[in-house]
Amino acid sequence: MPRKLLVGVIGDFQPTYDTHTMTNLAFRQSADRLGVVVEVEWLPTPSLDMDIDAKMGRFDAFLCAPGSPYKSPEGALNGIRYARENDRPFLGTCGGCQNAIIEYARNAMGMKDAEHAEEHPEGQNRFVTPLTCSMVGKIEKVKIIHGTRASKVYGAKSTMEKFYCNYGLNPSRRKDIEAAGLRVSGLDAGGEVRILELPKARFYFATLFVPQATSSAEHPHPMITGLLKAAQST
Repeated sequence: MPRKLLVGVIGDFQPTYDTHTMTNLAFRQSADRLGVVVEVEWLPTPSLDMDIDAKMGRFDAFLCAPGSPYKSPEGALNGIRYARENDRPFLGTCGGCQNAIIEYARNAMGMKDAEHAEEHPEGQNRFVTPLTCSMVGKIEKVKIIHGTRASKVYGAKSTMEKFYCNYGLNPSRRKDIEAAGLRVSGLDAGGEVRILELPKARFYFATLFVPQATSSAEHPHPMITGLLKAAQST
């Protein structure tokens, strides 16, 4: 029998949120495709305010779920930081992507005042700002940049993805964050960032869309499947 994979989902589970129930289902679909056993455990953000190593060390991989602002923004950032600094396979989706940007700016780039416009509309150092137009409920084509880790995960030049968000990477901060190592690997037709990755990590992606939303038993989403594949080597 294959080893059970334990995935920690950073987020405040709400059974009425479609994106949350989709997350649990998407993991089962990808696990079935890979022929592995997966157990998904949600990690409420207030529980990550302290004792991070003790709480997160047993997991093979992490996903930061949609649903920000979280009950504890700092708890979510702590969880993302643990995954990144310990090179655990990680996928941040929607709000998880936005918070991965903030975490990277604060802790990898040293910009402790990096802020999210949803929480600090008048902040002076906003790394996450409103999108050109709301993407809530929209399905959009995403261009995958050739030669990136994302292009290997998808094995395609583009993908159709579903969005639930209003915020994304501040365009004026793109050069700064890429220079610091967080690479843009997916764009919309207008050039707005949709996927970010850490090329040197085993598996680290942040997607503004929700891969879980387009996963199915017949076609498990490659990002979810890729996360579990990476977790097998943990």
